[in-house]
Amino acid sequence: MAERELLERTKQFALRIFKLVGAPPQTIQGKAAAKSQFENSMKVCDLTQFYSPLSGGVKRYLHEKMAHINNCLPEMEHILVVPGPKTQMTSSGRSRIYTIHSPLLSRRSRYRALLNLRSVEEILEHERPDIIESSDPYQIGWKAIAIGRSLKIPVVGFYHSHFPEAYLRGSTKLLGRRGTHRAMTWTRAYVRKLYNCFQATLVPSEILAEVLSDWGVHNVRTVRLGVNTDIFKPMPDDAKSTRASLGISHNQRLLLYVGRLAKEKNTQVLFRAFELLQQRRPKEFHLLIIGDGPQRKELRAMQSRNGGRDFSWVRYCADSADLARYYRAASLFVHPGVQETFGLVAVESQACGTPVLGIRGSYMDRIICHDQQSWARENTPEALADAIEEASTTRLSILGARAARAAENLYGWPRVFAELFCIYREVCANYRRSNGERQPEAVHHSQLPQI
Repeated sequence: MAERELLERTKQFALRIFKLVGAPPQTIQGKAAAKSQFENSMKVCDLTQFYSPLSGGVKRYLHEKMAHINNCLPEMEHILVVPGPKTQMTSSGRSRIYTIHSPLLSRRSRYRALLNLRSVEEILEHERPDIIESSDPYQIGWKAIAIGRSLKIPVVGFYHSHFPEAYLRGSTKLLGRRGTHRAMTWTRAYVRKLYNCFQATLVPSEILAEVLSDWGVHNVRTVRLGVNTDIFKPMPDDAKSTRASLGISHNQRLLLYVGRLAKEKNTQVLFRAFELLQQRRPKEFHLLIIGDGPQRKELRAMQSRNGGRDFSWVRYCADSADLARYYRAASLFVHPGVQETFGLVAVESQACGTPVLGIRGSYMDRIICHDQQSWARENTPEALADAIEEASTTRLSILGARAARAAENLYGWPRVFAELFCIYREVCANYRRSNGERQPEAVHHSQLPQI
C-alpha cells in the first residue's frame, strides 16, 4: 500500500477513535505542524563515483550531508550510491549507503569506476527518492538523467570538478594550440549538453557559475561548500605537541599542503618553490604534505635531492580530528592550485585559525576570509617562494584568528545545507508543476530486496 494512502487512512481511523472515546481533536497548531512536517519530508539520493574510503572533498561533503540529515532533520531520509569492493547495503539512522562492486582505478587512492549501471537503476527503482543529486560528469551523470526521466524524479548535478580546465589547459605541448582549442571547444559543448539536462546545476563558487553560464549552461545555482566547525576550530592549543611529533624545531615555520599530488593541483610548483626556500633560507621552513597521487614521483625526487630534510609526508589522514590538529600546528597553509572549483581544505584551514596563501586569479580567491596581499602574482615556483617569504614576515596569528571567526559564520554546514535543501524543494516543486503530476510514491526500506 502506498505510504501516503496509508497515512491518510491511519489519520481517518485515529479521528474515529477520538470521537468514540471522547479524546480532544488535534489543535489547529498541531495540524499545521503535522502538515509542515509532511511537506518538508524528503528522500534525497546522492550518486557518485568520485568516492574513496580514504579521503576526498566529495566524500566529506556527502558524509556531512548524511550526518546533518540524521542529526537535525527527522523528516528526511538520505540514500548514497557509490562504487565499492562489493555490492552491499548498510544503514545508519535514516541513511542507507549502497556500494556497488566496481573495479579499482587506483590502488593507492582506492577510487573505483562505477560501471554496473543496471544495479544503479535497480536501487533507484526500489528507493524512489524525491530528488537525485549526481556528482559525476561521465557515465553516472547521463545514467542519473535517464533514470530520472524514466521514474519522473528530478535530477540535479553538482559540478564539483572543473575538469575541462584541469585536464586540457596544460595539453598545449601535446596537442598544439589548435588541437587544444578544438578540444576545449568540444569539451565546453559536452558540458553544456550534459548539464542543461539537469533540473539545476550546482556549483560551489560565483566565479565558476559565471564561467558555466558563459558556456551556455542555463540552470546554474551557487551552493557554497562548508566546514564542520565542531571539529575544525582554533582550539585546543595543541600546536606544540603536534610539531614535536613531526620533529619540527620550535623556531621553524611549518608550511602545510593537504590534497592530491596531481598535475591539476599544481603541486609540482609547490615542490620547486620549497626547494628554492631551502636554498635561500636553510632550515627556516618545514613542509608537511598530506595526500597522495600521481606526482608522488616528483615528491620523492625532491626528498632524494635534499635528503628528506625539513620535510614530512603523511599519505592519508582519514580522521578529521587528526587533520584539524595538523591545520592548527601549521604557520601557513600553502595551496598552489589555480583550477580549484572551491577549495574546501582552504576553508578548513581558516576555520582552524591558519591563514592561507595561494596564487592569485583562481576560483578559490573568494573563499579567503583575510587579505591576500602576499599571494603570488604568477603561477611560477619563484613567485610562490617569494610570496611565502613575504607572508612569513606578517602577523600570521592575527590573520588566522580573523579568518577563523569569519569561516565559522560563513561556512558552517547547517547554513550551507539550509540553502541546499531550499534549492531541492524549489526544484521538486517546479518539476511537479511542469509535469502536471505527483511524484512516484516511495518504497519503505523494509520492502527492499536484499542485495
